[in-house]
Amino acid sequence: MELTTIVLAVAAIAGLYMAWNIGANDVANAMGTSVGSGALTLRGAIIVAAIFEFGGAMLAGGSVTNTIRKGIVDVDALGGDPMVIAIGMTCCLLAAALWLNIATYAGWPVSTTHSIVGAVVGFGLIAGGFGAVNWLVMGKIAASWVVSPLLGGLLGFYGFVFIKRRILNVDRPLLALRGWGPIMIFPIFAILALSVLFKGLKPLKLDLGLGPSIGIAVAVGLLASILSVPLLRRVTRSASEDKDEHTHRAERVFLVLQVLTACFVAFAHGSNDVANAVGPMAAVFGATSGDLSAQVAVPHRILLVGAVGIVVGLATYGYKIMATIGTKITELTPSRGFAAEFGAATTIVMASKLGLPVSTTHTLVGAVIGVGFARGIGAINTRVVAGIIASWFITVPFTAILAAGLFLVGRIWLP
Repeated sequence: MELTTIVLAVAAIAGLYMAWNIGANDVANAMGTSVGSGALTLRGAIIVAAIFEFGGAMLAGGSVTNTIRKGIVDVDALGGDPMVIAIGMTCCLLAAALWLNIATYAGWPVSTTHSIVGAVVGFGLIAGGFGAVNWLVMGKIAASWVVSPLLGGLLGFYGFVFIKRRILNVDRPLLALRGWGPIMIFPIFAILALSVLFKGLKPLKLDLGLGPSIGIAVAVGLLASILSVPLLRRVTRSASEDKDEHTHRAERVFLVLQVLTACFVAFAHGSNDVANAVGPMAAVFGATSGDLSAQVAVPHRILLVGAVGIVVGLATYGYKIMATIGTKITELTPSRGFAAEFGAATTIVMASKLGLPVSTTHTLVGAVIGVGFARGIGAINTRVVAGIIASWFITVPFTAILAAGLFLVGRIWLP
């Protein structure tokens, strides 16, 4: 059997394995708060995430993807041998997927992008030396380990403090929600619209300028706010003076808002992070045909492999990460889960336009921790948080070393 055929077969299997692990680890983040707060059952979360992740991957997953993730390795420094690229990127897929599998088993939500980045660095160092790696880009990625959870945590913290003080802790929460609801609805829908315009539609080349995007987002927010007035009046109508009943029914309103926010996060995730599975796989397919360009066309059948793998991974093994996000960091209710999801979505939208390399996983975990801090340090499971943060710092060096080792073995087969 020819070496090219073997490499292509291994790359296809590695890509599917990587997609499965993305579903089990990364996708589960988006729905973890909804499950933990009781907004969705585990089965319901899998169905909702499958629809929006699959839709994001297939509708907006893009026909073109970077072959060398985020430009962190100079292709020219690797010698220009197509089989070196093909074997190297196959090793990167295997290394990243193995690490994600280990992290999921341990219940650690880690960044799939950072997993691939670390693997590519390890391969680049062995194949092209120290100068083959763009260390400036790596510095920005390292900075995101602090920026992502910090921004998400701050927004999650202050978002829940606002909800608690203005709605949940007043004498009649339903009346407070009727007044504050339309005002809250405006930024919610404006941010969700921006998340689609900035992130979800980017691969479709429907990018709009900042001005038109903000204009559309403001219009969507205003329309949603106006339409919410009669709806909120209907669902918050109560003759009871009982505060507990008011609080319970107010939480049910946040339940709907939380699920809605999670759907948008899942769509944006599917449209962008499917590239973590199919990007390196497309690089292998391109290299074996002699195409060493920085970008390569991705057929829909490869996108389909990535999308299916992601959904199957979520359905079969996503429960571990959902449990970590939803129940083990801090106790969540619909209002707390909403504050975390909205804080994460807002951070991702702002960062994407500012050019900050934030991680969806790190941002959401930071937002959940921020919501927990709003109730006091005692509401946080510090042992679980310490384990998660340690896993973030392990990700890049672990996948780099593993990919380097796999490539050292794999290049023995080079002619």
